[in-house]
Amino acid sequence: MDVLSALAEPTRLSALRILADGGEHCVCALMRACGASQSRMSRHMAVLKAAGLVVDRRDAQWVRYRLNPALDAETLALLDAAVACAKANERRAA
Repeated sequence: MDVLSALAEPTRLSALRILADGGEHCVCALMRACGASQSRMSRHMAVLKAAGLVVDRRDAQWVRYRLNPALDAETLALLDAAVACAKANERRAA
């Protein structure tokens, strides 16, 4: 899946907004923040991983995700713009 398709789904974009802080987040935290079940969140994260946007690390029973540190400048700029637009849309809707 390409990057734009991965960014087009609201749950995935919400997860990327959380990961944009530069930290590592367990799938349980992403589930709570995005209001998604474990299986749904895992599917979304698999799409983001296949698009090269995130990397994961297993930690006991949890999987922890973070933005892919190897993202090129163009993809990172696209991701930053998508996250900024999502934040602006949320503020307008509030």
